[in-house]
Amino acid sequence: MTAFDPSTLLNPVIKSLSAYKPVEPLDSLSAELGFRVEDLVKLDANENPYGPPRSVLEALASYDWYHIYPDSAQTRLRERLAALHGVPESMIAVGSGSDELLNNLSQMFLLPGDRILDMPPTFLMYSSNARLYGSEVVEVPRRPDYSLDVEAVATAVLDGQAGDGGPVKIVYAATPNNPTGTWLTDDECERLLDLPALVVLDEAYVEFADEPSRIARVAEHDNLVVLRTFSKAVGMAGLRLGWGVFPDWLMEQFWKFKQPYNVNQAALVAGLTGLEHWSEVQMVVDRIRAGQRRLWTGLAGISFLDPVPSAANFVLCRVEGRPALEVRDGLRRQGILVRYYDTPLLSGCIRISVGREDQIDRVLTALQEME
Repeated sequence: MTAFDPSTLLNPVIKSLSAYKPVEPLDSLSAELGFRVEDLVKLDANENPYGPPRSVLEALASYDWYHIYPDSAQTRLRERLAALHGVPESMIAVGSGSDELLNNLSQMFLLPGDRILDMPPTFLMYSSNARLYGSEVVEVPRRPDYSLDVEAVATAVLDGQAGDGGPVKIVYAATPNNPTGTWLTDDECERLLDLPALVVLDEAYVEFADEPSRIARVAEHDNLVVLRTFSKAVGMAGLRLGWGVFPDWLMEQFWKFKQPYNVNQAALVAGLTGLEHWSEVQMVVDRIRAGQRRLWTGLAGISFLDPVPSAANFVLCRVEGRPALEVRDGLRRQGILVRYYDTPLLSGCIRISVGREDQIDRVLTALQEME
């Protein structure tokens, strides 16, 4: 009798994919590099170096009901978000990180043969999720200054509607964009919203920008979704909490689709407490914004770096006259972690997150010593 091979049952799409490569955990890096965890300068993942407000940690420690299932509708958190941001509670969706909401949208809209439009270089999860569900990724690369080529985007979407392939159902635009830090202008946004596709604006870093969020625009456009996160400004990357504003018709479908208890109780306690102490969050955001300006100015003074203007809590740098990998590795040997890219559109680039003042000192000093 022939032995049964259960791997033949696997969805063939899965076999064709590559796994997402997250940043290394601190304990592994500590062991590898020979630095204590507290001595590492971790500037490779756009995290908030100050963490959440002290009140969040105190609320987590004092909560007594972790043995009870959390509110599946995240009612209190949605009420607080609505009050803080001036949008109806009925239009707010909450997820285990905005990554879950991105995945939800892919599952709800995409079928094999459908298409999404991606504008690289940008966040890899947009294209990864689409391919996971057997959809095609139409890429319209950004211009050399990393602005959008909106006319090329419009042509790609409209040609997809009229062509033989599947339609372009979703257009993803991160603003500020990761990893470039560039902002989506009002004109670019309006052009995207005129297209016959769902437009998903990922505003993970919007608190660090000089421009306002576009969540209020969702009530005006049935094809707009805006996603936000607690990971960056509130310093809760390790707790996984995200939210979004969806049009009414889509929220009606979302409630049918959403998994019960998709957000754990600790994240809900932390998120609600962070919103209740928003002035503390804003103080940290202002501190990071000041650090970003200082970091960019310092990087602009390094002879082999060309930093890109950024509206986020990180700075992308083109490395000139030497290999970017050499710069990354030189910093790494000193316990300073930055992101290195070797993809075609980011060849020769590193990305440096904004750290605390002492961490900015360390990375700038290390780079100056390389000159």
